[in-house]
Order: sequence, then C-alpha cells, then structure tokens
Amino acid sequence: MEAGSETPNVFYPFLPMASGSTIMDPICLVGNQNNQLTVNPKALKILDQISQPVVVVAIAGLYRTGKSFLMNRLAGQNHGFHLGSTVRSETKGIWMWCVPHPSKESHTLVLLDTEGLGDVEKGDSKNDSWIFALAVLLSSIFVYNSMNTINHQALEQLHSDPSYVTELTERIRTTSSASSDEIQDSAEFVSFFPDFVWAVRDFMLELELDGYPITEDEYLENALKLIPGLGTLLVAYIDAINSGGVPCLENAVITLAERENSAAVQKAADHYSEQMAQQLRLPTDTLQELLEVHAACETEAMAIFLRRSFKDDKQTFQKKLVDIMEKKKDVFMIQNEEASAKHCQAELKKLSESLMTSISGGTFFVPGGHSLYLEARSKFEQGYKLVPRKGVKANEALQSFLQSQAGVEEAILQADKALTDGDKAVAVECAKKHAAEREQQLLREKQNEEEQKMAAQERSFKENITQLEEKMDRERENLLRDQETMLKHKLKMQEELLTEGFKKESEELNKEIDQLKEAIEITKNNKPINISEVLDAASMALVAVLPGGYKVLGMGVKLLSDAVKRAENPY
Repeated sequence: MEAGSETPNVFYPFLPMASGSTIMDPICLVGNQNNQLTVNPKALKILDQISQPVVVVAIAGLYRTGKSFLMNRLAGQNHGFHLGSTVRSETKGIWMWCVPHPSKESHTLVLLDTEGLGDVEKGDSKNDSWIFALAVLLSSIFVYNSMNTINHQALEQLHSDPSYVTELTERIRTTSSASSDEIQDSAEFVSFFPDFVWAVRDFMLELELDGYPITEDEYLENALKLIPGLGTLLVAYIDAINSGGVPCLENAVITLAERENSAAVQKAADHYSEQMAQQLRLPTDTLQELLEVHAACETEAMAIFLRRSFKDDKQTFQKKLVDIMEKKKDVFMIQNEEASAKHCQAELKKLSESLMTSISGGTFFVPGGHSLYLEARSKFEQGYKLVPRKGVKANEALQSFLQSQAGVEEAILQADKALTDGDKAVAVECAKKHAAEREQQLLREKQNEEEQKMAAQERSFKENITQLEEKMDRERENLLRDQETMLKHKLKMQEELLTEGFKKESEELNKEIDQLKEAIEITKNNKPINISEVLDAASMALVAVLPGGYKVLGMGVKLLSDAVKRAENPY
C-alpha cells in the first residue's frame, strides 16, 4: 500500500489470527498536509479496539535512509510500510502498523514509521520538529536511524541540529506550570522519555553486549517495554500542537488518567452488576446470603478497577466505584425485598384460602368457636413456616396478615358463648402479648439486618483498603525496579563516555545520577508518599460514600435497640 499525504478512504480492519492476536495493514495515524497535523479517527478506532498490552516502537531519521525497510524487518515482513526507490520522501506524517509481538504472547507490537527529516522539498523545518517530538512522546522505544558509523561528528550533528533534539525542551513541557521561557532540567524528562536506540545502517563493526554477540533485532527487543493509552495521548498532543501551544506531559498524563480511570470504573461496575445478576437468586433466603454474594462481586470488581486504574492518587475514582457499587447493592436489596414480599403474599393468599372460607362461612361464630379459630390459624402459620425461600420479608408479611385479622379474632371471641367474661379478658391480654412478641421479633430482625449491613460495609471497607495497599506496594516495587535499571544504564553510559573521551558529557551526567540515587533511596524508604497518610485519606473518602456513614448507621442501630426495649414492656 502506498503511503501518501492523504488518509486513504479504505479502512483496514484487524484480521483475526489463530493465536488470538490480530494483524492489519499500515494506516496513516497522523496526517501532514499543508504543514498541519491531523489525527486519523480510523486509526484511533483501531487503537481503541486493542485489548492486549502494547509495545510501541517509533523510528525517526533523515529521509530516504531506509526507515520503512527497517520497520518492515522488525515486523518480520518484507512488505508493509511502502518503500521508495527515488530521492523523494515516501512517508508523510506518521504511519502505524499493528502486528502480533514476535516474542511476547498476547502482546501487540505497534510500529510507527515517521516522515523523513530534512526533506528539502518541504521548505519548513517546524513540522520536522513536531514529527520528531511526537515520535518521542508516543513510543516506548525510540529508534533514531542514520547511516555509516556513530562517531563524534554524528553525535555533534544530532545534538546540535536546531530542528530536533535541542528543541525538545522548547516543544515539550513536563508540567503545566512550566513557563515558555523557563529552562527545564533535562532530568525532568528522564521518567517520561522512551528507551533510545541508534540504528546505524551500513555498520561494519561487530555488535556485542556483555561480551556476547547480538543481532540488531535482539538489541531492539531488549529495550521494549509497555506504555498504556496511546490514542488519548496522541489526541492531546496534536490538539496542543495545532492550537499553537506546547505539548505538556503532565496535562497529557492527567487526560490519560481521567479516561483510563473512568473506563476502569465503568468496566468494574459492569462486572459487579453482571456477576450480581448471575449469582443472585431472588429472593435470597436471608440478607446475609445477598451480602456474601455482594462481597465476592465487589472484591472482584475492585480488583479489576485497580489493575486498570492509573494515577488515582486521591482515590477519587476508587471512591466513585465504591459509591456506584453501594447504590447498585441498594437496588439489589430493594429488588430482593420486593421479590420476597411478592412471594410471601402469594403464599399467604394460597394458604389462607381455607381459613378465610371458614370465617366467611361462620364456622367459628359458634360456642367454642374461638378455640377452633386459634387451632386453624396455628395450622395455617405452621404451613407458612414450611414454605422454602420466603426471603427477608417472611415474618413481616406474616405479621401484616395477622394484624389484618385482629378484628376478626376479636369478633369471634366476643361471639363465643362458651367463654365467660373473665375468659375473654384473659384471651384479649394473651392476643396483645402475642402481637407484642411478634412486633419485638420484627424489631430484632431489623436490628440484626442493620448490624449485618454495617458489618458488611466494614468488611468491604477493609477489603478495599487492603487491595489499595497491595497495589501501592506493587507500584512502589515497579518504580524501584525501573529506577535501578535507569541508574544502571546511566552508569554504563557514563563509563562509555569516559572511554570515548567525552569527559565533559560524562561529568554532566553526575547530577542526573545523584538525583536518581536520591530518588531510589526515597522510594526504598517510602518517603515520597506516606502510605499510612494515604490510607487514612482513602479511609475517610471511602467511608464518606457509605450510606449515611458509620455514625448515622450506629445511631440507627441504637434507635432500634431502644425500640426493642420498649416492645419488651408495652404496657
């Protein structure tokens, strides 16, 4: 497929492969027309469809030096990015090719082939600077392509060329607070920039690493590492460039975090809803049954969120997820109560048919009728108790039914000529006592339910904090590992500079090395973020979204306790 300055009308979709990976033809990612950069929405759609981890390799260098050929070979193909045979630059803008990673299973390799630098026909070198900057910003490994050998002259050319490397600090800001005329310390860029590989064509010397021969592909693959969220970053960078501003790494990361964390919340919340719907059989026999399913689903959902969340430093999105799941749990609880009430009312109606028929037929309005009524009602209650899975509204529904029959019992009692006035008075008091006992039982059940809810919320809160702490520990370990790897590279770089006679450049590295050593010590001692303070803050945030908070919930339990005491002494 020929690469041109215009985005082709043909959309190149992913093609499924036997391994479960996908492959596609190259497609224009960033167009370059009339010195204006544009993002191809079709390419963004392709990036959004990738669910696997991605490794991004970008290449830049002078035009007509074989960059496209090198990227095709890295993909393990002879064809892909268009190759030209004249001095005219073929690639315009930035072209993307997604292929299965050659050595990492279930990973996608995203290759970015950039427009050649230094094309005399363009007339404006500013676009060269932006193409170079975008290649650096979007990649996890950046390949600079040149010819012949790496020598002092080549180093000076790359370092002093006003269109590329030296303008990066002018064209990129690490923080939004950095002003346009503020000199930025190069050390600030270290944590943002990709690994750098200088690919030298027609290189006749032997390639060795630690005394062992290596290939060019092995050297490239050795430096690959993952970077998430390429579409969001690209749009943020292009918008900044086209608006005349300067791409800010801090703002891009914030934008990425907003999108990734929002998506993480949605994915986790959807998982919670799906699993609750699949695992719950309404009505549940007890409230505890529902709460246990909730706890399991919530734990899974929180794990999904934390795996995908990115820089949720104040637990804003974690709090949002907790809030969403609490509200969804409340909905399930309401549905559970409604299902229980509906089921119980249906059973009560069915079981009480014979009782109601006897009442309407006057069976109990005879001497000794009250005793017959109590016997029939007891039989009805026993039958109701044997009904399985009545749910959380079982006793409340029964109590409501019995209360509706209080007038009927009173009428039967007064009509019973076999009872004396004293017997009737005793029966009335007995009925009141039984009604009070049933009311007390209901209040105890409600108190127990509230205690179960509170215990579930406390368990949920502790589980969320535990998962957060584990994530922070993992991130700290990953950061320490990356810092130590970076230090090792810098020390080796310093040694090589000294060996080649670049004493001044070697001394300039000392500041970055010292800063990196200090950062490593801080990471080891966990000084940048006091985990206990973070967890305390997270605790307050997570408690705040619980229904009514612990204080209100505790007050509700106390009120119920007081009501139970009053029910125990109704007179």
